[in-house]
Amino acid sequence: MTILRLRGREFRPGEFAIMAVVNRTPDSFYDRGRTYGFEAALKAVDGAVEGGADIVDIGGVKAGPGDEVDPAEEIRRVAGLVAAVRDRHPDLVISVDTWRAEVGEVVAEAGADLLNDTWGGVDSGLADVAARHGIGLVCAHAGGVTPRTRPHRIAYDDVVADVVDHTVGLAERAAAAGVARESILIDPAHDFGKNTRHSLEISRRLGEMVGTGWPVLVAVSNKDFVGETLGGLPVDERHAGTIATLAVSAWQGARVFRVHDAASARDALAVVSGLRGSGL
Repeated sequence: MTILRLRGREFRPGEFAIMAVVNRTPDSFYDRGRTYGFEAALKAVDGAVEGGADIVDIGGVKAGPGDEVDPAEEIRRVAGLVAAVRDRHPDLVISVDTWRAEVGEVVAEAGADLLNDTWGGVDSGLADVAARHGIGLVCAHAGGVTPRTRPHRIAYDDVVADVVDHTVGLAERAAAAGVARESILIDPAHDFGKNTRHSLEISRRLGEMVGTGWPVLVAVSNKDFVGETLGGLPVDERHAGTIATLAVSAWQGARVFRVHDAASARDALAVVSGLRGSGL
């Protein structure tokens, strides 16, 4: 496995990085707009850093269906926050969750270090933006679905093979476009273009992604597959399931963990590190 480098920081094999979620959206599935306001979002970043986050992932568009958010509005929501966070936390790795190259361009100029393309490469220009600005890129698998839509009876012959093939392909293309190989991550994107059975299968076989050599990011925090596995629990009752899935993912070699609660994730992963005999 390679060393992951983001904003001059190095995350070596066996080390874990916590990526905290801060959404400037009025309709987030998790906090329902609690951090939509600028000051509330900035305060949430401060709290995440205090809780031990290595990376903060800023989003301006709800992942699921909802009101249309055009690129101009997405930029309005995230670019100023990125600039403020960069000024406030000079050493923090800042990620922006976007699938749009035009948004990526603006946030890169504002100080972002990583573009988190959760929709699986629908805009090929995003890799060019990352290359041009010398920043990182997350290459995810969303099953080819349109951004912000839910899959209808989606099927795979082998979901893990599909995930590995797609994410590695995107990573290699990003490297060919000029993105530094040590700043590229791959993400199975649980629940994106997948049902619960698919997301559980990916979690069980995450080691196959780790085996590609690319650093693996997992984003399982409070997701639907966790709630459904626990008998249909609502979002605010999925914490224990989230922690369990993080631990299983870490044990298999995942490197970066996108979470809503940085402090508890760091504690859980510290235990995994202790059990494995590696440091966090």
